[in-house]
Amino acid sequence: MNWLLQLAETNPTAQAFAVISFVCMAGMALGSFRIKGIGLGTSGVLFAGLVLGNFSKPIDHETLEFLKELGLVLFVFCIGLQLGPGFFASLRKMGLQLNLLAASIVALGAFTVVGLGWIMGLDDAAVLGLFSGATTNTPSLGASQQTLSGMDNIPEEQMVLPAMAYAVAYPFAVVGIIGTLLALKGIFGIDPEEEARQFEAANANKVEPLMRRTMIVDNPNLEGVKISSVPGRIENPVAISRIRRAQQSDVLIATGSTTLSQGDTIVAVGTEQHLDQYQRVVGHEVNEDLTVVPSGVADRKVVVTHSKVLGKSLEQLALDQKYGVVVTRVVRGEVEVPPKGDLRLKFGDVVRLVGRPEDVERANHILGNSVSALNVTHFVPFFAGIAAGIALGTMPINIPGLPEPLRLGLAGGPLLVAILVGRFSQIGPLVWYMPRNANMAIREFGIALFFASVGLMAGPKFFGVVFSPIGLQWLFAGALVTLLPLIVVGLFARCVLRMNFVAISGLFAGSMTDPPALTFATNICQAESPAVTYAAVYPLTMVLRIMTVQIMAVLFFG
Repeated sequence: MNWLLQLAETNPTAQAFAVISFVCMAGMALGSFRIKGIGLGTSGVLFAGLVLGNFSKPIDHETLEFLKELGLVLFVFCIGLQLGPGFFASLRKMGLQLNLLAASIVALGAFTVVGLGWIMGLDDAAVLGLFSGATTNTPSLGASQQTLSGMDNIPEEQMVLPAMAYAVAYPFAVVGIIGTLLALKGIFGIDPEEEARQFEAANANKVEPLMRRTMIVDNPNLEGVKISSVPGRIENPVAISRIRRAQQSDVLIATGSTTLSQGDTIVAVGTEQHLDQYQRVVGHEVNEDLTVVPSGVADRKVVVTHSKVLGKSLEQLALDQKYGVVVTRVVRGEVEVPPKGDLRLKFGDVVRLVGRPEDVERANHILGNSVSALNVTHFVPFFAGIAAGIALGTMPINIPGLPEPLRLGLAGGPLLVAILVGRFSQIGPLVWYMPRNANMAIREFGIALFFASVGLMAGPKFFGVVFSPIGLQWLFAGALVTLLPLIVVGLFARCVLRMNFVAISGLFAGSMTDPPALTFATNICQAESPAVTYAAVYPLTMVLRIMTVQIMAVLFFG
């Protein structure tokens, strides 16, 4: 076994990989233990790294630095891809109010940690770590370390302080967020389950479902008018899929060029409101379902996977004119979207086609319908996006008042690029699509590498500091940074804005980017509703925390 014990001298890179693998294994096992549904999760790798780093032989520093940065980039890029589609939507309507409150929590935390650092005489590098650890935000820790590494004349012993302060503040932060929720519940005598019912009732039916209705054409002014030319079609998007001529029994496909006559029976698909308005123009409803009448008309659900149709609108594709099929519904994610002419198709959309079997088959071939493609990760655009993110992250940005140019770094650059490409999903031939399970796997792999590297680098000095007077100062300061912003914003949201407890609990978890707090809120409310507000504030909060800690680092050390 001597060859294994001598790896540090004979092959330091192999030794570093072996130690990191062991740390990830032990940390994942530690994080899997849960108490009342709450556990450390992947952050258990950080604490395993701290312990092993304190007792093991020194690890090759260059390898640890590389793996730390690699893990950070993979983690934030995958997060950005997931957040991109809903990022800008989260800033609208109720999301605007929630995001302003979340931004207030970020700002209050920054002012609190800077003020405490000045009053208590804390090292500026430790202040950066406290800001990240007290808010359980790992990407901001990576951003601060990456920003410091790009500056001159920062000693090695100061470079490890952010990670050590983060590790000291992190455990209490998880407990503190949950404790604040419990305090609000007790102070205002809140019944979480009743609040959840009220929240769900207030937010139900935000997306109107699509319905099918059979109508008879009564309006004499529509005699000989094409379906595409029916008045009000643009204002009331309704898809007409089938038609049965007056005095006939055969059911035919109805395209935009099909003309109407009095007595015709048609099948329309749309929201209830749009169908009501369309019916006033056309005629009256009948209790008959033409979709079950034997005919030569078929319908089929098709998954959009062909690169040539991505980004094109239904009007541009003109499937009814070219292939004789009608699009009656488009399902994106879990939401049915009315098939308006300007709707642009995205990878993974499910389109419902109606037409003759042979025409549906031709349109099916054009759209792709490759279910297996939904399980494939597109690595060419994935790495292209990372490269663009690194280029953006290393680009100097001159901001008036700052002593040095600001750089988004390897946390901010890839995150912003991923949000943008995730939002648009396609640029030219590049399609940014990643199955959810692949996204989760790469993200967990990346953050495990990051935590293991950070823990191993900080481990040799961590326990000597944490059990010293300075460690107690860090713990006290971190607790205040966690609690003060939450208490202030929580009381304002409840007393002034009369905000529902479910919304507040999701706001707290999202503004602190803390999944354990979301799990607790879900359990106490006996509903999944807190995830709604969590998702609404999480994207902006992530960006703000990464940017804020970098600005602090530039102001402290620039």
